[in-house]
Amino acid sequence: MTTPKRMWGGRFADDTDLLVQAFNASIDVDRAMALDDLRGSIAHATMLGETGIVAPEEAEALVRGLAALRDDVEADRFDWSVALEDVHMNLESALTERLGPVGGKLHTARSRNDQVATDFRLWLRRHLRVLLRLLRRNRRVLVDAAERHLGVILPGYTHLQVAQPVLFSHHLLAWQEMFARDEGRLRDALARMDVSPLGAGALAGTTFPIDRHRTAALLGFAGPAENSLDAVSDRDFALEFLSAAAIAMMHLSRMSEELILWSSQEFGFVTLPDSHTTGSSIMPQKKNPDVSELIRGKTGRVYGALMGLLTVMKGLPLAYNKDMQEDKEGAFDAVATLRACLTLQAEMIPRLDVHADRMRDAAAGAYSNATDLADYLAKKGLPFRDAHEVVGRMVATAIARDVPLEALPLDEMRSLDARIEADVYEALSLETVVAGRTSWGGTAPSRVRERIATLRAELEADEPDDAPAGDADREEAGEPGTR
Repeated sequence: MTTPKRMWGGRFADDTDLLVQAFNASIDVDRAMALDDLRGSIAHATMLGETGIVAPEEAEALVRGLAALRDDVEADRFDWSVALEDVHMNLESALTERLGPVGGKLHTARSRNDQVATDFRLWLRRHLRVLLRLLRRNRRVLVDAAERHLGVILPGYTHLQVAQPVLFSHHLLAWQEMFARDEGRLRDALARMDVSPLGAGALAGTTFPIDRHRTAALLGFAGPAENSLDAVSDRDFALEFLSAAAIAMMHLSRMSEELILWSSQEFGFVTLPDSHTTGSSIMPQKKNPDVSELIRGKTGRVYGALMGLLTVMKGLPLAYNKDMQEDKEGAFDAVATLRACLTLQAEMIPRLDVHADRMRDAAAGAYSNATDLADYLAKKGLPFRDAHEVVGRMVATAIARDVPLEALPLDEMRSLDARIEADVYEALSLETVVAGRTSWGGTAPSRVRERIATLRAELEADEPDDAPAGDADREEAGEPGTR
């Protein structure tokens, strides 16, 4: 088998060392961008023909040849070569082998530097739209669950100590708010990603009369990058995605941590579905929250990808440097990780078995209504700090007797403050405590119902952008070469 000809070897007399060749190659990673590379090349070839830089018939031949390569890649019948280093040179070499010298004209007025920057943006842009749809799915799932469990009271915690009672629905909607911000961050990242580096050349532009606005339009970008140096050396778009992905994974990890705690025998608030748990190889009674634990653990992968690329970029002079070859693997892995975690979480939440009685008992048995007793006194004219002191003494008495606050006799309460009347017992019921928190964003059922209605309207009216035509099916099915 002959070694493929290097496409940059004109000035080199000796062959590349085999270890250097393997070390330098990125094909195992960047072949995931093959379809994006071909899409960018088709746009470039089309523009070359329209501007007369190559003859129209040659541009048509290039486009036909690239379309045939796309079919081969999609069918997973393309042979990749490490000797050709990367996805760009593999595809261009195959095109030239099929078309002859006209294939060599494809790279006119283009460099691998602007080519890879364009491919990476195209790849991320497509996959971010998939992630947006998954975030939207998770938000809907949480709103559905909040409506389904609207009457359930859960102990709210600070410092992992019971603090005040809240609706379980209110807690679910807090998770929804996290995902809403994640969605906003990805939308922002998409907006800043929406510029085309194609035509920036190696770093300084080109002497050919190219039309960068035309290639940007063909690729669905808002416009071309304004500065050729920045166009090929910028990886802010990848860093911004990784930052947003790291925050989203942090949210998923926090949710997972709560589900792990809640599903333990000590809490017993929920039972996780069999479909998303596993057993023990030695202890027959075990039901392990493996999916939630793995989501929690995989958060570190995405953090690592972000820190890795930040470290790569921090000392690079303009413009392109080979260090930047390390930009994609972490981003690809972060997309796959976040996608899997969002999918699993969206599938698991509707299948939770919620133990409402256990939640309510936990809220009722830990003096979570103490703040409301202090508020009761404050509303009757006692300064809150004094009310806090009075209620603290009542709590100490109740703890000593191992009874809830509402079990203390009225006369004993009044001995501490005469403002307390018989209506205190109604004020101390969990339903009253929860219903009274009607401030904006509070846990009162009336507020939670309002929020559910608002979210339903928002989620139906404001759908995430669809992927460009022809891409959605590939995204859902996975791509040849995707790791």
